[in-house]
Amino acid sequence: MAEDNPELQVALRQLDQEFDDGEITQKGYEKRRTLILSHYLSTNNGDPTDRGLRIANPGNAANRRASHLGLYSPATSSQGSRPASSTLSDERQQSESLSANFIGGEQERVKGDQMAGMNAMADAHYQMQAGNQLAQIRERELGLSFGVERNPSSASNDSLFLPRGQAPSGNNYDTSRSGTLTSHNYAFNPADQPSYGEPRTSTYSPPGGNGGHMRQSTMLDSQQAFFSDFAGQQMEDSRNSYGGSFQRYSTQTEPFSPIANMAPPLMNTADLPQGMDVDHLLPLEPRDIPFDVHDPHDPSMSMSKFDNLPAVLRHRARTHPKQPAYWVLDQRGKEIASITWEKLGSRAEKVAQVIRDKSSLYRGDRVALIYRDTEIIEFAVAILGCFTAGVVAVPINNLEDYASLNVILTSTQAHLALTTENNLKTFQRDLTTQKLNWPRGVEWWKTNEFGSYHPKKKEDIPALVVPDLAYIEFSRAPTGDLRGVVMSHRTIMHQMTCLSAIVSSSNPGGNTRQARPHGETLFSYLDPRQSIGMILGVLFTVYGGHTTVWLEALAVETPGLYASLITKYRATLISADYPGLKRAVYNYQQDPMATRNFKKGSEPNFSSLKLCLIDALTVDPEFHEILADRWLRPLRNPRARELVAPMLCLPEHGGMVISVRDWLGGEERMGCPLTHEMDPAPQVESAETKKEEKVESVKTGFGSSLIGGTAVPTQKQSKSNRVELNQVLLDKEALKNNEVVVLAMGEEARKQAETMPNTVRVGAFGYPLPDATLAIVDPETGLLCTPNIIGEIWVDSPSLSGGFWALPKHTEAIFHARPYRFQGGSPTPVIVEPEFLRTGLLGCIIEGKIFVLGLYEDRLRQKVEWVENGAKSTEHRYFFVQHLIISIMKNVPKIHDCSAFDVFVNDEHLPVVLLESYAASTAPTTSGGPPRQLDIALLDSLAERCAEILYQEHHLRVFCIMITAPNTLPRVTKNGRQEIGNMLCRKEFDNGSLPCVHVKFGVERSVLNLPIGVDPVGGIWSPMSSAARLGALVMQDKQYSGVDYRDVVMDDRTSTPLNNFTSIVDLLQWRVSRQTEELAYCSIDGRGKESKGITWKKFDSKVAAVAMYLKNKVKLKPGDHVILMYTHSEEFVFAVHACFCLGVIGLPMAPIDQNRLSEDAPAFLHLIADFRVRAILVNHDVNDLLKVKSIAQHIKQSAHVLRINIPPAFNTGKPPKQSHGCRHLGLTMKKEWLDSGRPAMVWTYWTPDQRRMSVQIGHDTIMGMCKVQKETCQMTSTRPVLGSVRSTIGLGFIHTCLMGCYVGAPTYLFSPLDFATNPVSLFLALARYKIKDTYATSQMLDYAMGSIAGKGFQLHELKNLMIASEGRPRADIYQKIRLHFAAAGLDRTAINTIYSHVLNPMIVSRSYMCIEPIELWLDTKYLRQGLIYPVDPDSEPHSLRVQDSGMVPVSTQIAIVNPETCCLAHVGEYGEIWVQSEACAKAFYGTKQEFDLERFRGRTVDGDPSAVYVRTGDLGFLHTVTRPIGPGGQPVEMQVLFVLGGIGETFEINGLNHFPVDIETTIEKCHRNVVPGGSAVFQAGGLVVTLIEVTRKAYLASLVPVILNAILNEHQVVADIIAFVPRGDFPRSRLGEKQRGKILASWVTRKMQTIAQFNIRDGEGFDSHLIDLPERTRTTSKVPSTTEVGSRHPTPQSDLESHTPQRQQEPAAPVEQTTPTERVNSFTLPAVAPSLSPQAASFRENDEESIKNYNPTDFDYRLSFGDRSKNDFDDYEDDDEPMEKPTRLAIVNPEESDNDDNTNQHSSPAPRPLALVGGVDNSNDSNNNTDNVNDKPQLDYDFDYDSFFSSNTQGQDQG
Repeated sequence: MAEDNPELQVALRQLDQEFDDGEITQKGYEKRRTLILSHYLSTNNGDPTDRGLRIANPGNAANRRASHLGLYSPATSSQGSRPASSTLSDERQQSESLSANFIGGEQERVKGDQMAGMNAMADAHYQMQAGNQLAQIRERELGLSFGVERNPSSASNDSLFLPRGQAPSGNNYDTSRSGTLTSHNYAFNPADQPSYGEPRTSTYSPPGGNGGHMRQSTMLDSQQAFFSDFAGQQMEDSRNSYGGSFQRYSTQTEPFSPIANMAPPLMNTADLPQGMDVDHLLPLEPRDIPFDVHDPHDPSMSMSKFDNLPAVLRHRARTHPKQPAYWVLDQRGKEIASITWEKLGSRAEKVAQVIRDKSSLYRGDRVALIYRDTEIIEFAVAILGCFTAGVVAVPINNLEDYASLNVILTSTQAHLALTTENNLKTFQRDLTTQKLNWPRGVEWWKTNEFGSYHPKKKEDIPALVVPDLAYIEFSRAPTGDLRGVVMSHRTIMHQMTCLSAIVSSSNPGGNTRQARPHGETLFSYLDPRQSIGMILGVLFTVYGGHTTVWLEALAVETPGLYASLITKYRATLISADYPGLKRAVYNYQQDPMATRNFKKGSEPNFSSLKLCLIDALTVDPEFHEILADRWLRPLRNPRARELVAPMLCLPEHGGMVISVRDWLGGEERMGCPLTHEMDPAPQVESAETKKEEKVESVKTGFGSSLIGGTAVPTQKQSKSNRVELNQVLLDKEALKNNEVVVLAMGEEARKQAETMPNTVRVGAFGYPLPDATLAIVDPETGLLCTPNIIGEIWVDSPSLSGGFWALPKHTEAIFHARPYRFQGGSPTPVIVEPEFLRTGLLGCIIEGKIFVLGLYEDRLRQKVEWVENGAKSTEHRYFFVQHLIISIMKNVPKIHDCSAFDVFVNDEHLPVVLLESYAASTAPTTSGGPPRQLDIALLDSLAERCAEILYQEHHLRVFCIMITAPNTLPRVTKNGRQEIGNMLCRKEFDNGSLPCVHVKFGVERSVLNLPIGVDPVGGIWSPMSSAARLGALVMQDKQYSGVDYRDVVMDDRTSTPLNNFTSIVDLLQWRVSRQTEELAYCSIDGRGKESKGITWKKFDSKVAAVAMYLKNKVKLKPGDHVILMYTHSEEFVFAVHACFCLGVIGLPMAPIDQNRLSEDAPAFLHLIADFRVRAILVNHDVNDLLKVKSIAQHIKQSAHVLRINIPPAFNTGKPPKQSHGCRHLGLTMKKEWLDSGRPAMVWTYWTPDQRRMSVQIGHDTIMGMCKVQKETCQMTSTRPVLGSVRSTIGLGFIHTCLMGCYVGAPTYLFSPLDFATNPVSLFLALARYKIKDTYATSQMLDYAMGSIAGKGFQLHELKNLMIASEGRPRADIYQKIRLHFAAAGLDRTAINTIYSHVLNPMIVSRSYMCIEPIELWLDTKYLRQGLIYPVDPDSEPHSLRVQDSGMVPVSTQIAIVNPETCCLAHVGEYGEIWVQSEACAKAFYGTKQEFDLERFRGRTVDGDPSAVYVRTGDLGFLHTVTRPIGPGGQPVEMQVLFVLGGIGETFEINGLNHFPVDIETTIEKCHRNVVPGGSAVFQAGGLVVTLIEVTRKAYLASLVPVILNAILNEHQVVADIIAFVPRGDFPRSRLGEKQRGKILASWVTRKMQTIAQFNIRDGEGFDSHLIDLPERTRTTSKVPSTTEVGSRHPTPQSDLESHTPQRQQEPAAPVEQTTPTERVNSFTLPAVAPSLSPQAASFRENDEESIKNYNPTDFDYRLSFGDRSKNDFDDYEDDDEPMEKPTRLAIVNPEESDNDDNTNQHSSPAPRPLALVGGVDNSNDSNNNTDNVNDKPQLDYDFDYDSFFSSNTQGQDQG
């Protein structure tokens, strides 16, 4: 068949060519090919004379069923979307004749124009690509087409749509746009031609073609011929300004979510009843209009003869020229404007003429309309003029919102804006005031100056040639995103036909063809520029020839004015909303005579009213009674109950009505039950009525007739049915389970509503629109709901729009959603036809009528759990916000407004309530007065009262209550009125930007799924937890590394075994003898200049000179202690080796920092006192530094206070010269100095908290460290060594003082001060001297990368850049260094992290592994249990990223051990890192505590009994990887170590282990106001405390939920106290590291000044005030849901068992609660009013007994490994103020008085001691009793007791 059609062949060839050229994708190619084939191979031409809506034929079953389902023909052009009904059942496909109104096309025009259209399309496309690529890019960014509608081509038309000649070549885009509205260079209009090879139908094409009436025809691509494959989507993800996200639905990410466009999961076969289908409620089928819609003025004229609204307008102007079309009234009811149909038509024609003649716009181009709501006439003229001119109108209603205006103009590419003179002046003034620019490329026309259209005598009115699109209505989604809904002329005509039919059916006599000489009179105050206000006020007015009287919304505020105006204009239709009507009606109730006597001599008379149309999303049946019986009826309307007609409109989707009461009949065709067992109406009908109906039903099958269009017999309803809109009484408890349990209906519902508690009275809107298909769908799964279940309303109708403008993804997800159902007992869901629009409304169908309970986002959900018969059951409860708001407003005082929503945190939905209260306002009480102080106690009681009410009335357990001042929450505009937008509130809640002044939490009840470990008390290291892990990992290997023993280390020059030397002194003498004149040391300054080099011989003499000076002048003896305080220089190295020679114990220490004297001076003095230092050795620089007046005085005063004698300082910079070396002078090692227990030197470490750890280093350890360093890094004498940073300890000391001597290589010294001044000089030195191995810190590299560019030097010789890390390595440092220094040739495998420790400077290293860092993402939920479970980061977004620290170096072995049981850990778990190495220190110095000694005696229970390990106190695990790095790419297996962090830094909650650093990372990235590195998390008093530095102080209460939710979501931890401090208040080390211990101590001792402090759960939350009330037992059985047929659990009596066991914490003081029989309706306020910033707890000062009671995590001070003198506490006294008394944290009940004089008034159990993170280094406390030492190994190693009680802690950090 295809071969016989040459046109089809041409179209297919053209398509193939486009595909071959790569212009379209495979997906687009397939869609286009399908559309072309469906057009050319279609044989269904229909009847060309048949127009109008479908006429149902009761005799034709196939036709009836197809029409009921809404069987539409495929779209003529679509966005790649599916045809609305492509796969129907066989029976439906057998329909021989479909209603002609749903089939149409212009076959003749299409055939004639096809070839020219495709050529024009191709020419335009290639011109666009060749001519102006910038324009093409701009169009793509806007999500539009390639501009095929913009460019002149060979068959182009001018703007009057007449043929014209060849267009000039060149920049076509600019040609068509540059002279907008002034240029006469008219351009081609591609809308007249087929686009992309597709046939194009006219607006209302004659039936017979393929142009079916369906929603898809209004989609953007049907106008612009762009396909979703290659246009519009490439910018979708990054477009933030327009469209936003369509994720209005659940934040859960189920793979079967409707948003994901995937089917729901397979149903469990156990849930399927045997041999039965799931009882889905199938979509309600259309009813159809049972008569032709006629002109209200002329019953003989059918409205179906009009194809579009401009044609109707011309008819109105011609036939009713003098009838008024509009009256416009101001807020006082005065007429300010009016216009007749003739004038309206003439002015609209003039606008159309000017657009055609004076602009270079094409048909289908967009034109913006900017008018005020009072300018309804000007607006109607403009929009009707646009319709007539064939351009697309874009109403813009908020002129003040410049950003939105710009977005709309840009996204629609509107280059012309129509407005009025007044608007233009106002806009100009606003732009000038705000210093903004005019929107670019937009010309502005003032339509009020156009005048009327006066055609010449012989001139015909231009023919109407309109595009498919009529207008684009922009509205804001609930999330605040701006989206445009496209409306076509066809859609408008469908809408108007339905509305006219509904209005005509409301005639009292039921006569649908009753003519009125002036049509209806519509009285409205709704915004006429958008939504239902425009549909009724403009479109419906023109369609029916009605007169619209529009008045300002403020008019209804005046008592009596509204009623008087309705009477004056004899209105027949009222268009209103609830707020306006309630104001008018309640004014009448308050003072009826004010209304009756408003106009003297004329009482209000509503007898003319036919319908009162109320725009609403939910029905208010209580108000309907007052409206009808106490306003309409008293004001003389006998049909008052019949008048009230709420309209269910879709403001987000074009404003169209989808349900309103009507009397059209045909409801029996919908396919759903029309009577309910609870409905009393059928029971009271008389037998005579039944008999009459029976006779009628025999006559016609469905109650309608096609012969003569007679009235429908079903309209002869009982009087009650005609008058009453159904209302039902629903069980509130059943609603919580999404079930509909009807307790009463109709009049019975009204009567019983007052007497029956726990019920909800809901009103109906009516039947769905007559041409609509409606379904109730589960919004989470997309499954059709079962009967009597609440679901989302999905609707399909030709009266609805087809999609959003330029948002194909949103359109597909929302306008073309596909529901699913289970069929035939199969567990596989099947798609249900047709496609639907998701309304976002939740409701149900009862007796065929729509009942709406609210929007999807206005429903909360909450999980409940309970145990029944030993099985755990879980369900969700659902709550509608409107019901909660009513409860709050009725019961809680001082509330201005409120809202609620739920947030999805930690895999559950948590309810949040927002209150606007007058008590939260700080506005001054008097003008110009000071701001009011907040009454925190009152705000607290309001929050507690709110939580109590919601719990008592709804059993809702509120998670968070936030209180703001009135009118501060974000609002949305509805009909000109502001309402709280709860989705906007949620958005700002998530952003932490709500203007909240107070927040209260109830986590104990609301947060259910907090995890609990195997042993909640013992933790993860207890025998129970360890046994549980062992059971899971019993088959896994144990974790210990291999060891590479190197007994012999050879000198590369002489092949002398270096292991024969017992000390570095002996080795130095050997170097001096063998390499006498070779370079040993050389210093480099900041400019790269070398000092005079020192040979080995000279080096020896220099050392000897210093040694002799110390021996003779200073009188030092072996075993004396000296402090070595030098700058980074050769003098330091001389002094170190001189001490070795003399047997003097040196304590290297960095120079005192003048800016940190408060830390450095006490550290310096304590070092002197603790080790009885004999002398201080310095060089010239340090000698001068110590003589600085401020430093000298500070040290002197501190020493006086501490009673410490400062030893003298000796400058070794210029000692007496020596001509002989050390050996000649007898400076040699003595045998006793080599004992392993005797220190050669002492390394003193200071943590960031200034806690000191002193490690003794013996000569054997020194040689072991050098050996490991040399062999691991493959160091030789041919490559020099560089000594730079941290030269007093660790690797810095080894490289500066030892390695050059050990390997026989020269050492270059580069000062850290020079590096700080000129960082590039260090890298120049590395390059110049070809350094192979060097040492650096992450801080210095960060500084360098922030200061210099990574170029100008070459680092390809640098093979091993070692970056030391004392814990978990930073995951970002490798990538940053690699990228920064890539231009310098730094090899990626040369960047190596090493794991350095106090007791071993290099436990593992990545040096020469030749691979990039190995990264793992660990499941944090397993990690907390002690397990290692790598995951995919894409599937587990909250996984923890860790990098390896490297492999073990030579002569080193590592074991991973359970720190409590001392058993080797298995693969799959982590444990403490134990290390055995020659490079390990042998002991801490200055302590004899057993615990410290035990760290060096680690023996595994199940390992080698002879192996003795050093316990690092760090947690980690070994992991084996395989990489192809062997010879010839052979795979090599490597065992790497991952370090997680120190045991002392972790804390346990509910038996699970947490690393504070991970929680702090989460906090710091959750909000922009949190300072980077500005958070500290620790445990104190059993509470998790979070301290946070913030950049701004306003509205900190809004930050609290963001932080809490972030921690809860990622770590399943509830922070008990969140406190904020100003930026810069955290004490930090000189390297910028947080000083955790000081932070904790200053908080505990109340020295840290917090801005605000918030309790999350501490016994003071509103949880403690709530009484557990059981849920009401339901009296009716539950209705099964879709996926739980036969498997639902009965509702529990109470959900009290559902709470997870909470962590063990100190018992709070008892809270008084009323008994369950009492009603809690009042709150006892605290005896003492809280301060402005709510405090977490009351701190009570105590005597020094509290110091002894202070015991962090049951830690025993006596077992610390620190080194302290007896008078520990004296060390940390402040210089300028006495130290505060130590305090104990107590959590107290706010209702009991807080009296500092009586600290023991609460008789509660003794509080659990404060649990502190980090460690206390406190030893030698002679007062401690050693009798009660715990037998179990202690985990918290790094405690420093005294540092917690000082703000000026001493010491220093190495830099």
